[in-house]
Amino acid sequence: MKTKVLTGFGLLVLLSLGYFLFIEQGQVPLALAEKQSPPPVEVTVLTIKQEEVIFTKDLAGRTSACQIAEIRPQVSGIVLDRLFTEGSAVKKGQQLYQIDPATYQAAHDSALASLVQAQADLTAVEPKMKRYARLVKLGGVSHQAYDDVVAALAQANAAVTVARANVATAKINLAYTRVFAPISGRIGRSSVTKGALVTASQATALATIQNLTQIYVDVNQSARNMMKLRRQMTAQIQNPEAVLFIDGETDAYSGKGKILYSDVTVDQGTGMVQLRILFPNPEDELLPGLFVKARVEQSRQPDAITVPQQSVVRNADGSIMVWIVDQTGTVNTRPIMVSQVIGDKWVVTSGLKAGDRVVVAGLQKIRPMAKVTVVEIQPSKS
Repeated sequence: MKTKVLTGFGLLVLLSLGYFLFIEQGQVPLALAEKQSPPPVEVTVLTIKQEEVIFTKDLAGRTSACQIAEIRPQVSGIVLDRLFTEGSAVKKGQQLYQIDPATYQAAHDSALASLVQAQADLTAVEPKMKRYARLVKLGGVSHQAYDDVVAALAQANAAVTVARANVATAKINLAYTRVFAPISGRIGRSSVTKGALVTASQATALATIQNLTQIYVDVNQSARNMMKLRRQMTAQIQNPEAVLFIDGETDAYSGKGKILYSDVTVDQGTGMVQLRILFPNPEDELLPGLFVKARVEQSRQPDAITVPQQSVVRNADGSIMVWIVDQTGTVNTRPIMVSQVIGDKWVVTSGLKAGDRVVVAGLQKIRPMAKVTVVEIQPSKS
């Protein structure tokens, strides 16, 4: 019995000794090896490519109509009728108001009568002047009498000219009793009603017409950025376009704006220059006075390097890095420098080149010099 116990104990000792020798020779059981060397984790990577980047700047401003006409009477009188609907669209040449024409019709008729009288006086003097011209040569009349007739003829011609001018003035004033739209557009509220007394060239406008088919956006930009924008506009064949965002909305306005001009004077207090942008407005969607934001192109970089914002890691000391996957499937960090955000990307100024593979998802699962399996994604458009 004692021999069997010793034999079993010896067998156990031999097995233990063989296990430790197995460990020392670098041979690890399969379950333990799998625990110590986990499989490569899966990460999502993006292959860096050069692309054209458009640098823009958002500028706040307000909208205004591209064409405005304030309607004022050019003659005085009582308003007999208003011939439009407030807020409606009107055409150029459409009658808007009718002012009482009675006094102006009478003045026109009186001027016509004065013209007829002046023409009659001229008709009486002309034959007399012809007779005196013959008689003065024969000595039938004195030279003084002849000179008087010549002067009378000149006065009669002048009277006819004055009478004709008076008729023209009276006709114009009579026409002014009908107030027409000088431009096409949308007309606003009327400041007068039927029966109101209006005066010529009064300070208060009867109504205002605004052409809204196109609309201006006036924004302010620093003088330094304005000079940079002018150089960019000179270097390009086409003018840079502007995109419009209405206050409180995230979607851009459908029409693209065209930069027209900038003011020629820099505000000494703010150092800003006013910039005017013209936007199409065929559906009258934009109204004057809106607070908007115009995104204006400043410059372009045709061969820029960009990385998604989610791939950038900022360290405690303020430095920036990304995770790079090399050709062997090993990840490691790389410091980079960035300049500004374009959409959802950082523009990289140093540290990356085309062809580098940057980890954009799975950053929490990796460590330096770890092996990974990669899933490639396509770069998104800026």
